[in-house]
Amino acid sequence: MADLFAPVRGFFARSNDDRIKIIGMAVLVAFVSASAVSLTAVMLKPYQEANRAAERQARLDAMLDTLPGMRDLMLESGVDTLETRMVNLDDGSFTAPAGGGEFDLDAALQDPDASIALTPETDIAGIKRRADLSPVYLLQKDGELMLIVLPVYGAGYQSTLRAALALEADLATIAALAIVEQGDTPGFGARIEEPEWLAQWPGKRIADESGAIGIEVVRGGASTPYEVDGISGATKTSDGIGNMLKFWLGENGFGPFLERLAREGL
Repeated sequence: MADLFAPVRGFFARSNDDRIKIIGMAVLVAFVSASAVSLTAVMLKPYQEANRAAERQARLDAMLDTLPGMRDLMLESGVDTLETRMVNLDDGSFTAPAGGGEFDLDAALQDPDASIALTPETDIAGIKRRADLSPVYLLQKDGELMLIVLPVYGAGYQSTLRAALALEADLATIAALAIVEQGDTPGFGARIEEPEWLAQWPGKRIADESGAIGIEVVRGGASTPYEVDGISGATKTSDGIGNMLKFWLGENGFGPFLERLAREGL
């Protein structure tokens, strides 16, 4: 029987100055290193996702703590967390994830049957694709909606911005905005996480009298109930926040859901 390992032994028996051995060893080391990195990434992914989910929940909880009386209301209602419901973004109806399992946004965005491609004209948030479904988070008391939180995301200057937008029961007034994930420039775009900037959002209106989405981040000083001052030196990040909210509150985002909720209730 032929020695199957003879070529391997022959390769390693070559002189260390041999060009074939040098190139071969470089390729071998690169392959082993890449495999090790890939294996490590796969093994650590569940832990990384769990840590990110925990951090997002912590930031959401921190946002709730900024709302006057919210914790007291939750305790009075007998809940310690918000209720999660799934929404069909196409028609605004409540639904359930396919198969009844936990919703996976990343998987949905990669599945053409579970998401749609956005045209350049509609993709003002810079996200390219939008999933058909999205979770929303509700606080109810005696069947009456008290607060709703919408998960929104969009392109910033150097990263994807992810935020939680809390609306009051009228579905037109912002209760709070929390940045749950961002990676923009420290000292500039990253200032969207500063409490002083986030404190501008409560009480702002999302639409004007005609129903058109009017909320925006402006330069030079906000002067209407629909405007928030931008961050000096972070124009692209500020614009990213404004575009993100306009998209998700519009007809291609949560617009149909908010209209249906206002019309039909829970």
